[in-house]
Amino acid sequence: MLIVGIAGGSGAGKSTVVRKLMSCLPNDKIALLPQDNYYRDSSHLPMAERQKLNFDHPASIEFELLVNHVKQLIEGKPIEMPIYSYITCTRAKETITVAPCDVIIVEGILILTDEHLRQLLQIKVFVDAPPDDRLIRIINRDILERGRNLQEALAHYQNRVKPMHQQFIAPTKSFADIIVPQGGNNQVAIQVLSSMILLNVQ
Repeated sequence: MLIVGIAGGSGAGKSTVVRKLMSCLPNDKIALLPQDNYYRDSSHLPMAERQKLNFDHPASIEFELLVNHVKQLIEGKPIEMPIYSYITCTRAKETITVAPCDVIIVEGILILTDEHLRQLLQIKVFVDAPPDDRLIRIINRDILERGRNLQEALAHYQNRVKPMHQQFIAPTKSFADIIVPQGGNNQVAIQVLSSMILLNVQ
C-alpha cells in the first residue's frame, strides 16, 4: 500500500491534481481521504459561533481520527470516514466506508502540519500556485460552495486564509518530497506522480 499526501495552500489546485491522479487507476485500487472530512464537529455551538471558526488552523482538524484511520487502512481494515458540511459546520450522521486498497491519497491544506500524519505519508507533495491565482479560486469557491458573498469572501481571505497560510501552510513546503508549481496545470509533474503511483499498484 502506498500512502500519498497532497498538501498546499487554499486554491492552489490540489483538488485538480488529486482528480487527475485518481483517474489513472480503477476505483477499487485508489481511495481518497480529504482533510476537510475531518474537521471537528461543531454541532454543540450556536450558529453564530460556528461562523467564527477558523478552518485554516491546525486545531480545527481532528488529526487523531485521521491518523487512526490511515493506520487502520495500512493494517487492512476498512474505515468509516466522516462527512462534513461547511454550511452547517457539523458532521453528518452518515459516514463513507473506505476499504483498504493499493493507493491512499490524503489531501488537504494542513496535512503536513501534523508530525504523526507526516510519518505515515510515503510521498509528500506540496501543490503551489501564485497568490493571485489562489485568491481568485478561493473567492469563487467561497461564493459558490460556502454561501459567502463577495465582501465576506474577501474579508475571510484577508483575516483568516492569508495569515494562516503564511503561519502554518507555507512553512510545510519544506517537508515535501515533491513540489508542484502551477498547481493542476503542471502536466509534467502530474505525469511523474502518476508514474510513481502506478509502480506501486499490484
